[in-house]
Amino acid sequence: MNVELADERFLILKDRFSMDHAEGRASTKRIDAFGTLAKVTGFLSKPKEDEFELVYRERRLQPFWRLVSAADYVYERTRRYPVAVPAAVETVAAYGQTLTAVDGQITFEGLETCREAVRKESLYDALTRQPDATLSKYLGFEGIAVEADRLQAAAGEETIVVPPVAKAPELIRDALSGVITRIEADRVLEERIRVEAVELYYRPIYAFRYRRQGKEAVVEFDGLTGDVTTGGATFETYLGKVLDPAFLIDAGVEAATLVIPGARLAEIIVTKGIALARG
Repeated sequence: MNVELADERFLILKDRFSMDHAEGRASTKRIDAFGTLAKVTGFLSKPKEDEFELVYRERRLQPFWRLVSAADYVYERTRRYPVAVPAAVETVAAYGQTLTAVDGQITFEGLETCREAVRKESLYDALTRQPDATLSKYLGFEGIAVEADRLQAAAGEETIVVPPVAKAPELIRDALSGVITRIEADRVLEERIRVEAVELYYRPIYAFRYRRQGKEAVVEFDGLTGDVTTGGATFETYLGKVLDPAFLIDAGVEAATLVIPGARLAEIIVTKGIALARG
């Protein structure tokens, strides 16, 4: 089995908002971040501004993966076709053969030529390794392609580039398992398996950590959609650290050793550098 593997791409989605705008929006959700009791108390007695202290804020680029996998099969197989005939029919002469009717039907044999095509787009949270179809909402935003070793420079010194926990090879295996199928064939004429896109997207997120009455809580602002959520996290441990490009690139080396469901390891040949899928 020949597995064609696209080169990796790295894309930074362009921010639509500023830090000041994000902070202003996040401040409207401060009380919510401290839980239901604090929210109820806030309805009864409006909290004072000096009750909240902004102790930390960050802009980060958070990763997710997009993989597009596809498979094409062309094969032949012999099939028997039963055809109902009137009760009075004993034989039918067709296609150079005489078919005898049995229990009100004749059966003839034919050679089928079949073609199957499967294509699947998979999106994964790069921090949890879990598939997440909701990430598709970010694909419509404008992004810029960068080289792996230019990610931090493109992001800016004050921006945290969060490294992905999930690496491409493990996700490639999962993506391929979704398109490799068992076929009933007497003879396989063509079998083409490929990963058309291996793309690591970085989306901007603003996070603000507040302190109130000895407790701390985080509010996040989505730099693309403008959504504000509570209960998030901060990644200051990565601030100032440069992401090692070797961690991201050359998925093909490891992918060549993957055991892909539905295929024997000895049959797998990885070919890097096919044309990338854009849609």
